[in-house]
Amino acid sequence: MDRVTAAKVFIDVAQSRSFSRTADRLNMSRPMVTRYIEAMEDWLKIRLLHRTTRKISLTSAGENCLKDIELWLEQADSISALANLENEFAGGIKITTSMSFGFSQLMPAIQNFMQLYPKVRIDMDLEDSAVDLTEKSIDLALRIASNPDPSLIGKPIAVCESALVASPSYLNKMTEKLGKANGVIHHPRDLIKHECLGYKNFERHIWHLSQKDLFESITVDCRLTANEATALLHAALNDGGICLQPTYLVNRYIKEGRLSHVLPEWKPKDLTIFALYSSRKHLSPTVRALIDHLRDYFLEHPW
Repeated sequence: MDRVTAAKVFIDVAQSRSFSRTADRLNMSRPMVTRYIEAMEDWLKIRLLHRTTRKISLTSAGENCLKDIELWLEQADSISALANLENEFAGGIKITTSMSFGFSQLMPAIQNFMQLYPKVRIDMDLEDSAVDLTEKSIDLALRIASNPDPSLIGKPIAVCESALVASPSYLNKMTEKLGKANGVIHHPRDLIKHECLGYKNFERHIWHLSQKDLFESITVDCRLTANEATALLHAALNDGGICLQPTYLVNRYIKEGRLSHVLPEWKPKDLTIFALYSSRKHLSPTVRALIDHLRDYFLEHPW
């Protein structure tokens, strides 16, 4: 049996403490996981795991050699990359990111990478909430944040700017309802009079805006809130109110005239798009190549 795969299976079982969970995470059958563990124990001539009907735990020998096996696996991957004279990356990568960034910006970049390297397989997990990378066997997380999780290693790949937007018909309706003096938005404080749409994962009901050396923090009334940005985008497109949205999602609608940029001279704070991976796992050459590709792709294809 393949010793590199067997090492990966052992390391995963050591983390998950479950043959079934490792089988799901590595997309193989439970009997195959058992065979790889038995093969590792035969090669090393030691028992690596205590196995009972209720739980799995590392033996003392398993604890002692776990770090050495992780180091050996990392060296095996490095040697494999050096031996790959054609630089033809291969293997599977599991990625997690938000739904809005995934469909609007990440998917074209991923498809471009897969065209360059036809032996690479990508599994996408789209959700706005943070996930445990080890628990879900995630190789790479793309997250938008000011400060990423300190337990993860992060590489900046792009800047995320935001904008306040609303449909022209909503703005016209509010001007008619409140009158020109009250309905037209000239200053951040004017937002208090309007229907606002709240994204629960960012800023919530306080929007922080700046204009050069001026700063305003406005508490807005959000009768409609959601934990996913594209849902609020469509609420804004359907005249639901004013929404704070990432420019990667709304720039096309502003250009088309379907959304208006509200208070364009007042800027929400910028965030960074990070490529994150677990510090407890080595980074494969294919994942490293993907991170570099995404950084270069977004530089060449600004939104």
